[in-house]
Amino acid sequence: MTRYLISFDDGAMTFPEEELPEVAEASHEVVRKAQKAGVWVFGGGLQRQQASVVATDGTVSDGPYPETKAVLGGFSILDVPSREDALEWAAKIAAACRCAQEVREIMPDPAV
Repeated sequence: MTRYLISFDDGAMTFPEEELPEVAEASHEVVRKAQKAGVWVFGGGLQRQQASVVATDGTVSDGPYPETKAVLGGFSILDVPSREDALEWAAKIAAACRCAQEVREIMPDPAV
């Protein structure tokens, strides 16, 4: 199986605030289905949008930087047989979260 990162940009969820409980429940239901299907690895929303960048020499700088056009708002990691399966799960997540999802294949661990 292959792991996929399914993510959305911060600010992509633009529904009215009073609908948050409904969106949260729909999102949790997709997670429960993915867990039951045995494809869920990990996921969540990001608490803070300020990133710290650690350089190869250990120097730390804060970001994101002004040139950043999109900042990660949340993600899911799924382990599925194919890209088509990842896209199907991304569609379920998109419908639940009410925002588009980006799908990327994670490179396999060379040690495995």
